[in-house]
Amino acid sequence: MTETNAALVSDSGGDAPLPDALDAPRADFLTEHGRRLACYADTGHPGRPLVLIHSINAAPSSFEVKPLFDHYRHSRPVYSLDLPGFGHSERGVGPYSPELFAGALADFLVRVVKEPADVLALSLSAEFAARAAGLLPPGQIASLVMISPTGFSLRPLPNPRLARLTHKVLSLGVLQGLYDLVASRRSIRYFLGRSFVGEVPVEMIDYAYATSHQPGARHAPLTFLSTRLFTADAMDQLYGKLTGLPVLVIADRDPYITFERLADFVASHPNWQAVSLAPHLGLPHWERLPETLAALDAFWS
Repeated sequence: MTETNAALVSDSGGDAPLPDALDAPRADFLTEHGRRLACYADTGHPGRPLVLIHSINAAPSSFEVKPLFDHYRHSRPVYSLDLPGFGHSERGVGPYSPELFAGALADFLVRVVKEPADVLALSLSAEFAARAAGLLPPGQIASLVMISPTGFSLRPLPNPRLARLTHKVLSLGVLQGLYDLVASRRSIRYFLGRSFVGEVPVEMIDYAYATSHQPGARHAPLTFLSTRLFTADAMDQLYGKLTGLPVLVIADRDPYITFERLADFVASHPNWQAVSLAPHLGLPHWERLPETLAALDAFWS
């Protein structure tokens, strides 16, 4: 791959119907395997780069990390990556897998950021970030923050065979109606409402609706709904291998996941720490931004 492809290139989709999630320069880059991904970047300040990774659901995008991007862009280089199948990134049929998402993040860190970075990931993307750390040289990810991460629940994942069958059923064209239902404005308002103690910002609902109605928008979310993007026994297979990496977990309550095993895991791993920042339901950087910033700054210091 040429150096041009390895770096950010100007995005030609200025007239795309989906508006930008962040008020920042947006550009495309090509992964090692030729997949087009989009990211936002503000590199006008010196310091260690911060890479923000949105969650995975029916309508995620870089808009989810907007409060953090808007704050840290004034003091350090900050990036937000639209993962494969979401936002302004390529939304092909797939296949989508944990390996794909982890590889995309690792490729982004190597080809675009090109220096050690602090990574912050939401929910299921914490698993992808942990998996990406295993693909990279030590130190490429300088630290990892996980907000409401998956993988610490006592609830087992469905049998892989059942997950494959579910995905096959969900992928049938006749079930476009199911995705249309999940991605309706009413549904988006309901599911986002479960993640807020207070009112959901109207602009978040609007952007989630817009991004979920782009061409190809259903492909990655339907894989997510089949549970095939989760890693069985993520604590041992992914998180337990982060032995040389400072890790901070921010978790209070979440309507979709639980954290019964988190406290014991953190207690037995000295490079890990956890704070709750209660009360919140998975998005503390939207409802408790000052407390979240204080926790992050203390961790990174």
